[in-house]
Amino acid sequence: MATVVTMPRLGNTVESSIIVRWIKQKGETVAEGEALCEVETDKATLEVPSPVSSTLLEMFFAEGDDVPVMTTIAAIGAPGENVESLRPGGAVSAVPAAAPAEPPAGRQPAAEQSSAPAAGAEVPVVGVSPRARSLAKQKGFDPVGLAGSGPGGRVIERDVLAALAARPRMTPLAQAMVSKGEFVAPPKGSGAGGRITSKDLSPAAAPLPAAMPQPGAEDEVEVVPVRGVRKVIAERMLASMQTTAQLTLNTSADARALLAYRKRLKNSPEALGLQKVTINDLVHFAVSRTLPLFRDLNALFEGDQISLYRAVNLGFAVDTPRGLIVPVIRRADRLSLRQLAAEASRLAAACQDGKASPDDLSGGTFTVTNLGSLGIESFTPVLNPPQVAILGVSSINLKPVEVDGQVEFVPHLGLSLTINHQVVDGAPAAHFLQALGQNLAQLDVLLAL
Repeated sequence: MATVVTMPRLGNTVESSIIVRWIKQKGETVAEGEALCEVETDKATLEVPSPVSSTLLEMFFAEGDDVPVMTTIAAIGAPGENVESLRPGGAVSAVPAAAPAEPPAGRQPAAEQSSAPAAGAEVPVVGVSPRARSLAKQKGFDPVGLAGSGPGGRVIERDVLAALAARPRMTPLAQAMVSKGEFVAPPKGSGAGGRITSKDLSPAAAPLPAAMPQPGAEDEVEVVPVRGVRKVIAERMLASMQTTAQLTLNTSADARALLAYRKRLKNSPEALGLQKVTINDLVHFAVSRTLPLFRDLNALFEGDQISLYRAVNLGFAVDTPRGLIVPVIRRADRLSLRQLAAEASRLAAACQDGKASPDDLSGGTFTVTNLGSLGIESFTPVLNPPQVAILGVSSINLKPVEVDGQVEFVPHLGLSLTINHQVVDGAPAAHFLQALGQNLAQLDVLLAL
């Protein structure tokens, strides 16, 4: 009896996955544990292994299909075994069906003669060319509804000219009214012989702005389906804005100690493994040491309860070719700077390669998103529910500061904290930002604790 292969449940929040690539093809022999296909969840790309050693009899879904978890995607068994009874509802074979036999010479199937377009023929596209539209407007004629002779059935200038030649004549008054572009004439009038009079005219529709291009068959448009990571981002960002009361507080922190310490690390012996520690790692370290003092922000808000966490499971935003992904550094408050930086580097690489596991991407209690490297001076980060706070980190810029009666320009790091005001009040959030700023300004002291 054939063995089914199901779309695995790759995380508690994953409802479906996309089949990116079939590694094995129908009829091939597979070994137990050997990869059959690659699937893309809303967060990562993973391989689906074969549960047994045998022959891949059928793939029920094609590459690019979005398949619900726990749905049968393939069948493995003895060659020649019938597996149609295992086919899930709505599935089609991933292998193209064999082409039908050609009809006798000079004949075509009736359905093809009556409705199927010839090979290479374009699918009809509704549209009016700019020249045809301009002529129709000039003549007070509505081109909508004309049978077009252009590519894809498009109405072109000659179609309008033919329609103008075929339409009934107008009275001088009607012609004058139409020529101003404020009225349009019907195909047939109420006058003698169908002549169009002024009473037959109707007001013209308001013209579109001249700068607005008219879509047509020659326009090049790329249609991108919203799925995978982008679909999840779209859904979650909308839900975040609709279900939370978001408030953002902005400040900046003295960055001299931050920059000086980063320079020391960069020039440290390679054997210490500290040369690759980034400004972002230092910010993560400061956040992980400051948050335990403000548990209201290191929390989740779900339903009618708030969960306050002692451990800091720090999420951080990673920009990948597939979209924004937020891996989680678990118990960041218990890691040394070197350990924290190494874990952040590992997680970021896994996200970039599409190899992050569901465990890598879940369980966060607070998130940091950094756009400083792109020169952003200030922005409003959007909450990642059920988390109640997210910190945005901006670029380092010079800020005028009075020192002993003199104005000095001191580098400052921009910080923006968004909170869910349903759970966190402004004052605790401000106290957190103040404490974080002080810890960043005295980073060497913080590292000594």
